[in-house]
Amino acid sequence: MIADVIREANARMKGAIASLESDLGAFRTGRASTKLVEHLKVEQYGMEMQLNQMATISVPEPQQLAIRPYDRSALSAIEKAIMKSDLGIMPNNDGQIIRLNIPRLTEERRRDLTRIVNRRIEEAKVAVRNVRRDLNHDLKELKDEKMIAEDDFTRGEKQLQEVTDKYIAQIDDIGRAKDAEIMEV
Repeated sequence: MIADVIREANARMKGAIASLESDLGAFRTGRASTKLVEHLKVEQYGMEMQLNQMATISVPEPQQLAIRPYDRSALSAIEKAIMKSDLGIMPNNDGQIIRLNIPRLTEERRRDLTRIVNRRIEEAKVAVRNVRRDLNHDLKELKDEKMIAEDDFTRGEKQLQEVTDKYIAQIDDIGRAKDAEIMEV
């Protein structure tokens, strides 16, 4: 039973890490990354689709993204979606490919992004701690219902704390790496 609780903790905490990495991948760092635009919503033929479903996105140069739609008639819709987004990047459309030149970030913008990243890191830590709290509650219920012994309960709490510490350390590592990437000139 305790193994099931620990397995559930690992699965839910991995989900928190995956969500964090996905969120942080979309942060503009002055370096081109396909994650900046791949989930951008584009309206085409009366439907909203993600950009990565209707175009090939590549990084031909460190400061540039190239978006080649599968259907050329989608160029203007993609261009509009990029302009409406909060990227702050003007698309260059040559009739076949849309190019996005990623400008260098100012020092002030880097600091703002670092604050946002740190806030998101803290939210991920809270999510992991909430999982620990929920599963500790489940362990207590198992103990109260006499489904596990007191020693097993104590061992389960300790294992759950170790798993939590492991994921908190991972989150800290991800945060430090992202901060360094943002502050890199």
